[in-house]
Amino acid sequence: MNGRTDARGILAIDTALGTSVALGLDGKIFEAASDDALGHAERIGSLISRVLDDAGVGPEAVSAVVAGIGPGPFTGLRVGIAAAHAFALGRGVPLLPLQGHEAVALEVLDSGAASGVRVVQDARRRELFVTEYTGLDWAGVPVRSVDPHLVSRADYVSVQHEVWPERIPAARLVELAARRIAAGHGFEPDQPLYLRAPDVKQPGAPKRVST
Repeated sequence: MNGRTDARGILAIDTALGTSVALGLDGKIFEAASDDALGHAERIGSLISRVLDDAGVGPEAVSAVVAGIGPGPFTGLRVGIAAAHAFALGRGVPLLPLQGHEAVALEVLDSGAASGVRVVQDARRRELFVTEYTGLDWAGVPVRSVDPHLVSRADYVSVQHEVWPERIPAARLVELAARRIAAGHGFEPDQPLYLRAPDVKQPGAPKRVST
């Protein structure tokens, strides 16, 4: 997918829902994605290579890296965050953490389809990740009214203006980063939004053996 943006050399990586990568360069956005829910680690490298190839540039063209910090499941989300950290560190460029739901909200609010939107994402274990936005601020950045949180599917009540994304649009993460930079807005803390403990837990201390 190609789009328009003022971003210059911004690479975005997100693995909260499938795997999505985008590069904003010279007024265009180059995007590649995979809907494989389990193959993040296998797909991420080839998707990064694809957007660089589509743009006709090498890694040296990247001036900042957006890390999609979720919300998302532990297993998938950490792959994209690790890849974003590694690329930013290797290039010596800034890491820009952003919430994936903000990119989804931007896609809806930028179209003028609604004045506000609720983003709902399957969190598995019969739960949902939910975030709410009231609209766009003066810089065109979604205004979050309710932070990401977990809701039981059994207790969830639908609203008129809600969206259930199939994937996080990395191209919109690029646009968000460009808008935030231009407006002097900050970015999110560099912390993944798992919103619950991972399934795999660290082993406890070994039991004492009595003699």
